[in-house]
Amino acid sequence: MSQNENETQNLYIQKVLHLNDQRGAMPYCVVQTFGCQQNASDSEKLKGMAEKMGYIITNKIEIADLIIFNTCAVRDSAEKKVLGNIGAIKHLKQNNRNVIMVLCGCMMAQQHIPKMIKEKYPYIDMVFGTNALYKFPSLLYEKISTKTKVFLTENIDISIPEGIPIKRESTCKAYVTIMYGCNNFCSYCIVPYVRGRERSRQSYEIEKEIKELIKDGYKDITLLGQNVNSYGKDLKIETDFADLLRQLNNIEGDFRLRFMTSHPKDITKKLIDTITESEKVCNHIHLPVQAGSNKILKLMNRGYTREKYFELIDYAKSKIKDLVLTSDILVGFPTETDDDFLETIDLIKKVEFDCLFTFIYSKRKGTPADTMEGQIPYEQKHKNFAILIKEQNLISKRINDNYLGKTVRVLAEGKSQSNEDMLTGRTEGNKIVNFAGDEKLIGQFVNVKILESKTWHLLGVNIKK
Repeated sequence: MSQNENETQNLYIQKVLHLNDQRGAMPYCVVQTFGCQQNASDSEKLKGMAEKMGYIITNKIEIADLIIFNTCAVRDSAEKKVLGNIGAIKHLKQNNRNVIMVLCGCMMAQQHIPKMIKEKYPYIDMVFGTNALYKFPSLLYEKISTKTKVFLTENIDISIPEGIPIKRESTCKAYVTIMYGCNNFCSYCIVPYVRGRERSRQSYEIEKEIKELIKDGYKDITLLGQNVNSYGKDLKIETDFADLLRQLNNIEGDFRLRFMTSHPKDITKKLIDTITESEKVCNHIHLPVQAGSNKILKLMNRGYTREKYFELIDYAKSKIKDLVLTSDILVGFPTETDDDFLETIDLIKKVEFDCLFTFIYSKRKGTPADTMEGQIPYEQKHKNFAILIKEQNLISKRINDNYLGKTVRVLAEGKSQSNEDMLTGRTEGNKIVNFAGDEKLIGQFVNVKILESKTWHLLGVNIKK
């Protein structure tokens, strides 16, 4: 975002703030997020801008004057969930015609969606896609001042949106976007079409943001991008993601650096060596493999083979102490046979991932896989999905059992959702740990002795060390 555009949006922030001041009562805003960490980060920006415009951020949708759904388009189930939630808020508009309802995010960047929203959900007031997020203040001012619907349907492509206000969800963990968009065009994925081409932030802007976070007490920072390994390819200066990690690792302070998501075709030995040599970069790599069959990987346009993936994993395991590996698996891609699926099972058994994020393939309009022959029947996809989950659960539990009796360093993030008498946090390897401890520990690194292991988390007690 250029300096002029930044100034323009700041002007509209003040204009909306003035209109809200005239109301006499402070308005409320709710932002509901669907999808990935990038969407969660975008929602923090939406909340930051809304707060600057005079809104009180709330989780109670029934009292909100401004309702924002930040949508996801990665899977059909995500879109159905959004549409279900849109239908569920219709009565709020009937009860209060002044409430403003906004749909934004990836789902809205698809060409056919805004038209459908206009036809089937006439009570929606505003629609815009991911790349227009920075224009939220001017779009909202247009809606309020003209009392007309505002549908920004073209997929605006911008360089980098710097200077957007952010209201972060946590006081100790933070997302920092280092790049936008994707150039990979995996045959099943809608992301390049809704988020545009890869655009990297300048490293000094990223370093500046992280230094401010460290100053404010943040201790766990996740660098975000659709493919962080591609960082820097579009910049004029010769730099890459490994160089960026080394630069950020030199920032003073006691904090952790994480990143996601990585693409196997772009990960390098230089990057793995950098993780090994950088004490603040976590020993956790999320490396989506998606499938274990070379035939399916080729149809997916992933750009690597299972043999290349094994080579990367072997090198990472040989270099990074106590490496924690996680991945994504997509079940039921077109033409996937039982033998193809068994190759995926074979891969997860050989790699032994700590955790998998598993998905059933769903058609995405506008992607090459949408029109491929050999679509897999629903029953077969779900049968294989259940087999995959069962196998991975056994692996995850066996790995977690190795933590029994060990003491691990955990960032205490808050109260456990499953047990309010306990705190929850994560290890360097991103393992969830619920533990007995005083609330005063929240936001601090603590030592926890593991007393019990579960499939998806660990249980322990805080000890002084």
